Amino acid sequence: MLSGILNLTELSAASFWFSLIAVFAGAYLKGYTGFGASMLWVTSLSLVLPPLQVVPMVLMFEVVTSITLLPQIWKKVRWRSIGLLLLGSWVATPIGIHALSTLPATPVHIALSIVVFIAAVLILRGFALAKEPGSPATFGVGLMAGVLNGSMGIVGPPVILFYFSSPIGLVAGRASIITYFIGTDSVGTAMFAAQGLIDASVYWRTVVFLPILIVGVWVGNRGFIKTDPETFKKVALFVLMALSVILFVRALLPA
Repeated sequence: MLSGILNLTELSAASFWFSLIAVFAGAYLKGYTGFGASMLWVTSLSLVLPPLQVVPMVLMFEVVTSITLLPQIWKKVRWRSIGLLLLGSWVATPIGIHALSTLPATPVHIALSIVVFIAAVLILRGFALAKEPGSPATFGVGLMAGVLNGSMGIVGPPVILFYFSSPIGLVAGRASIITYFIGTDSVGTAMFAAQGLIDASVYWRTVVFLPILIVGVWVGNRGFIKTDPETFKKVALFVLMALSVILFVRALLPA
């Protein structure tokens, strides 16, 4: 049976077991915090697979895990803010793509990692918005996310910080972050598919890893349910800080 799975996924036995552990770890992280899985998956799976095959698979992982969580978070989602954020993201993504072709990537990545780290530290130390941002500010955060998405393929940090600094509460913030990623990652998956970049091996890997994805998300979500809000907030912000450090280090490494 294992040999058949290895043939479908086009992975060696060692690469398969490594990928299985990485997929579970990312799924657990997604189930617990609602974010951070993509960077973990991309960073780890790129060690055994070409990035061009990893990215579309990770997008499908994100869609599957987010949809798995959706029934449990539906009533907590702030749909109006998500609509404005997605609209801003879709409008500004082409601007980010243009910036990618005109600006040097390394300084931009370094600046983003520093800004995200500082913002996470400020929120951890008690910074919070006095009231929920209005439509213009929410749309503006979406624009920022879109620029980052087009220029770096990173859409999460502005939206995560937006919800975690908002007074709407951590449960509603986590639910909204998860739902926002359904919109962005579904579009990303469709774009990869339209360009013929999701081949049979990518499809079969996603199918084979589907059970461990669902188990990982379920276990992570159970962990979130059993965690008090303040502990969850600290863990989530530490994860965001760690991801910003990873981004900073990757920016400094030679291509």
